[in-house]
Amino acid sequence: MRLQTRELVLPARDAAAQDWITAQKRAAERKVYGEVFAPGQASLLHSPQGTLGDASATPPAEAPWTNRLIYGDNLLAMAALLAGDEHTPSLRGKVDLIYIDPPFDSKADYRTKVNLPGVELEQKPTVIEQFAYSDTWSDGTASYLAMITPRLVLMRELLADTGSIYVHLDWHVGHYVKLVMDEVFGKNCLQSQVIWQRVTGHSDREGFGMNHDMILHYSKGLYFVWNTQYTPLEESYIKSHYTQLDENGRRFRWDNATAAGTGPARVFFGKLLAPPTGTHWRWSQEKIDDLSNRGLIALTSKGKPQFRRYLDENPGKALQSVWTDIGPVNSQALEDTRYDTQKPEKLLERIIRSSSNTGGIVADFKGGSGTTAAVAEKLGRRWITTDIGKPAAMIMRKRLIDQEAKPFLYQAIGDYQVEAAKVALGRDFRIGDLSAIVLSLYGALPLPPDVNPQRNLGQIAGVDLGGKRGSKTLVLADSPNKLTGAATLKKAIAQRDNLMGGWDRVVVLGWNFEPSIGETITALNDTRLEVLVIPPDLMDRLKKKGGIDKLRGQVRFSSLQYLTLHPVERGALTPALSQGEREQARETLVVRLKNYVLLSPEAINLDDANRAKLQAVANAEPLALIEYWAVDPDYDGQVFRSVWQDYRGNTANDADALRVVTQAQLTLPLKHGPRRVCVRVVDVFGFEAEVVSLVAAT
Repeated sequence: MRLQTRELVLPARDAAAQDWITAQKRAAERKVYGEVFAPGQASLLHSPQGTLGDASATPPAEAPWTNRLIYGDNLLAMAALLAGDEHTPSLRGKVDLIYIDPPFDSKADYRTKVNLPGVELEQKPTVIEQFAYSDTWSDGTASYLAMITPRLVLMRELLADTGSIYVHLDWHVGHYVKLVMDEVFGKNCLQSQVIWQRVTGHSDREGFGMNHDMILHYSKGLYFVWNTQYTPLEESYIKSHYTQLDENGRRFRWDNATAAGTGPARVFFGKLLAPPTGTHWRWSQEKIDDLSNRGLIALTSKGKPQFRRYLDENPGKALQSVWTDIGPVNSQALEDTRYDTQKPEKLLERIIRSSSNTGGIVADFKGGSGTTAAVAEKLGRRWITTDIGKPAAMIMRKRLIDQEAKPFLYQAIGDYQVEAAKVALGRDFRIGDLSAIVLSLYGALPLPPDVNPQRNLGQIAGVDLGGKRGSKTLVLADSPNKLTGAATLKKAIAQRDNLMGGWDRVVVLGWNFEPSIGETITALNDTRLEVLVIPPDLMDRLKKKGGIDKLRGQVRFSSLQYLTLHPVERGALTPALSQGEREQARETLVVRLKNYVLLSPEAINLDDANRAKLQAVANAEPLALIEYWAVDPDYDGQVFRSVWQDYRGNTANDADALRVVTQAQLTLPLKHGPRRVCVRVVDVFGFEAEVVSLVAAT
């Protein structure tokens, strides 16, 4: 498995943000995507026997690091992270902390509400998402455990030897998952079962109200990173215990000088005193002498040592396993993303601080609203987050941009269809097998083997109204291992014109497309060429239906969505008269969206009423369907770098939360020669489109 980098996101939520290219050292980014985080604070390695000593923070990775937001099945994402790629070596044994918040209950409703101007749509999950959720619960608890077990195994492989994993569950399946984790991680690696009181009360069921979740904390080994967290002392405790004031007015109390465990006698004020049975003095003799000389140790009336514990030096009460001080996300809170299962930042902050250090790698393989990544970013940790839901991926991207996160990669699972085909057809399948299935479902008959060695060509013979033979159509099913682009389309046109005496038209069916496919189709200007999208969930549906015959007639091959722009305006702000002035010179780019054509609404999982609402908005105001758009003013044809972006809900550029702005003005270092400007959009359903414009110098 491989990860395909769809975008390098350089968060800049304000259209007036200046000089992002220079600030991010764009030339260096062409060689490496990220930056190495410096080591952070020291913490303690913890074991069941107690603290073992100082453990430095996680060192920088061997290769430059960039945080990652990955869209796709987390099982495949983890396999790719374990395998590594040309940009990042394998992360086996490198992740310091994993937090996951898997689904709790089979009755959960995964519908997504999409708000458009004047309309609210209710979208069911994509078929890929539906299959993921239905697989999870198809046989009740047994299939749930079958889903989560291999994922926990891969998570253990990713964890560092001193790493920890937190699995957030509730009463539905928590006790079953604990048995699996005992098996995968070992019973002796269960460090705690946290009880989080998420609400104060519930009255929606008979019996005791279920107002808490459970969070299982396992370490990979007996020694693990641990930073003790504290809660503030209660005011009543302070008043009852810290009753003394020293000569400077500092509040303190006299505390016991012993701790559990045996130890030798020590000298206090010239007398050798043995500790009570089963205890030992807290300090060495040298420390006792120093504290005594500073007036911090005294003897009681009965001759027992005691020491001053100052209130301002007390970090608080060591955190216990029942957490009642963190409430759910308030609907009015700034962090609220309107994501149903969103967890509060304070909860993740506590977990991340406890079990990782600055610079450590934190992963969340069920990213949801992005709380883990957002908090890890704020705390100076490196992070990876994944989700199989497009809405979740969009929410996370917007949230990280909104908090002006460091540059991060937006990636997707590469060769997903190949892996899905291996599941449906067996590990020894061939690409030709998949092409034959695609052609059959499209309604095409295969061409003879002597002209069709790859088994990816088919034919459809048309019939006119009089019953006579009509047009002949050649059909080419492209491979999921490649991006369908200009080379494929030109080859298809040549085959249409020359193969077997020629054909009237050619249809190209593709899985994945080059970002510039829309421009390519426009430039070819061939009315006898049609390009259609193979449904990305085709193999999942084939697996569910149990065969081609049961799926025949139910598969829609959709047209490509595309974006158009007004001519990009380019102008210099300052003249460049000398070399020094040339380096300081700036120019502007004005990019304006013109039109957006949505992928066929038939491909979106809506009922008839919601589809009609969508079509009305698409006809009246097509740009209102855009969720997010970004500009790369110097696209290199490989990695899209979003120097400027806007998204629905961002009011830094305008006050309209339901629409993106349709114009971007960028101020950039002056460049002599043409600029290759690339604009990428993502619509409210997660579909992407892209257009590239070559803009001449002024």
